[in-house]
Formats: sequence, C-alpha cells, structure tokens
Amino acid sequence: MNNPRIIISGGGTGGHIFPALSIAGSIKDLCPEAEILFVGAEGKMEMERVPAAGYKIIGLPVAGLQRSLSPKNLALPAKIVRSVRKAGEIIKDFKPDVAVGVGGYASAPLLWSASHKGIPCLIQEQNSYAGLTNKILAKRAACICTAYEGMERFFPADRIILTGNPIRKEIAPATPQQREEGYRFYGLDPAKKTLFVVGGSLGCGTLNRVMRQWVETRAASADYQVIWQCGKYYKSGIDEFMAGRNVPNLVYTDFIQRMDLAYAVADLLVSRAGAGTISELCVAGKATIFVPSPNVSEDHQTHNAMALVGKNAALMVRDAEAEEKLIDTFEGLLADEARLADLETNILKLGKKDASEVIAKEVLKLVK
Repeated sequence: MNNPRIIISGGGTGGHIFPALSIAGSIKDLCPEAEILFVGAEGKMEMERVPAAGYKIIGLPVAGLQRSLSPKNLALPAKIVRSVRKAGEIIKDFKPDVAVGVGGYASAPLLWSASHKGIPCLIQEQNSYAGLTNKILAKRAACICTAYEGMERFFPADRIILTGNPIRKEIAPATPQQREEGYRFYGLDPAKKTLFVVGGSLGCGTLNRVMRQWVETRAASADYQVIWQCGKYYKSGIDEFMAGRNVPNLVYTDFIQRMDLAYAVADLLVSRAGAGTISELCVAGKATIFVPSPNVSEDHQTHNAMALVGKNAALMVRDAEAEEKLIDTFEGLLADEARLADLETNILKLGKKDASEVIAKEVLKLVK
C-alpha cells in the first residue's frame, strides 16, 4: 500500500482520545508512510491532546445531546447540519482510504459522510452496551471492533471482531522495580497498603464527596495510604477543603502524570467504569471497586462494570449508595488479602494488551 490516507474521528473525553491515539500509533508502527488526520469536536480536549501527540486535527461544531432539558439542545440540529457539511468538505479535501470512528459525538457526522461516499469505515465500540450512534453507523460499517463478548445483539455478527480496547503502551502488570519507583514518585510508604481513588480527567463529584468524608472521619486512624485524583474541575474546592489539614497518609492531585506508577503501587482502586479505564485495569491486573457514573447514555458504565462483577473480577457500588457504603467497602476489601488476590487474578484474565495493533491491522486491510 502506498501512503494510505486514514481519518480517525471521535472525542469529547480522554476515554475516546487515548484509544484513538493508540490506534494511530500502531498504524504508524505497521505502516510508517500512512497519513493520518484526526477529526474531533471544537473546544474539546482532543483539540489540544492530538496536536501535542504530533497529529493534525480538524474540529467540527457538533455537540452532544444534553440529558436534562437545556436550551443548548435547541441549537443541536443546526450544529449537526453544519458538522455533516464540514465533514463532507474534509473528506473531499483529504481523500481518505479508510475512516475510523472511536466513539463520541464527533464521529457521527464524519462516518456518516464517509460511508455515503463509499469509503470503507471501521467502528471501535468500547463499551459492553453499544451507544445509539454506533448502532446506527454499524449498518454501513465494514468492520466493528469490540471489547466485550456478546455484541451480536447490537451489530451484524459477520462484521464483529473481538479486539479489546486500545490502551497506553506503558500499562502492564507491575514489576518490583516499578513499585519501588512508584513509592518514591508519590512519596508513599512501601510498608503500607495503597488505595488509588481515580475520578477521571475532570473529576467525579461523588468520589470527591466520599473522600472528603474519609478525610474528616477515617484518615487519622487509617493504617493504609491513599492517592486521590480529584480532577481539574474540582481542584480549587478540594484545595480549600484541605487547607490547614495535615493528612500524612494522603496524596491528592487533579491529574495523574504517571498512571503506570499509580497502578503499580495500588493494592486496590476505586474508579468510575469507563471502557478505557476498565481495559487498562484488566491489563494491569488491579483489584477494583467500580462506582459507575449515572450520567452517561444507556447507563453503559453499569453494564461495563457488571460484565466484570459477573466474572468475580471486580466489585461495584452504585453511585447513589457510594456516600453510605463505599468507605466500609474499600476498607473491608483492603483487609482481605485472599479476596484482593482473587480479584487480581480474575481481572488479569480479561486483559487484551495488543488491541491497538489488532485494530490497526484491520484498518490497513480496508485500504483499497
């Protein structure tokens, strides 16, 4: 193949951006002469993260549907029309051989336009419960790469390939050297158990409220230590809350710079149940309590978490019950060495390390 031209579309959150960049990296590894263009949503984090990774990106004026009654929804039809028109112009100018959609509302106009122009499309569905956009787009897709079994209930069975979700290359089961480096990096005590509470790049209000409660009621007597990722959106409020408090067994931050080292030192995680996060935890082999977000379409985070709970590979606490139950749940699990070991063993069995390479090979197969 001579200089294949590939568009990768999607975005809105890190959960879509990091897999997209992982796929792009594997395409370049397999075919260095490939030309890759990203298409995202204007004003979203991909417009910064993708150029920082060395790729060109064009933004569409598309926006997502607000789940609550909002005046923003009134502008949505016009934004969709403008986005479809702009997507058509991008395709005309770039002349892609293949279009890849990784999810997020930015992928819909691009893949719709590409499929109607006869360009082969590949969809990467991250979740165990397919979103409406991908269910619609799949009717014209040449290939659908999934992370979970049983996706025939959403997509044509003859076009499904079980690949897993692309993850960052540095994610792997921790070595003793990585654990030592992680303890030094985060200033932690190797003799103590470590809990890692992670709420995503913007943060999670529920988990932050639980951790405030922990600081006020349990931190002083805790025989374990905590890394608490509070998120950019909540950082200033958490700073005010922590002002004047001395909590020696706590490290809190808005963003985790070295996720591989945080995973390495963690004996237990508390996390939302985004598809990308779950895929990383499966490969890293980490015992986890999931607190699925109730604010996502089709409640797909609960479906994601239950796919692991049903295989004794994780625990789940519902968001509405977290402030009442989560602290007791994670303290009980930290004290149960046998249960932690079982969860680590079972979640590691579900890991798929080479997903991005497998998907990249499928993309290149579609090049005419």
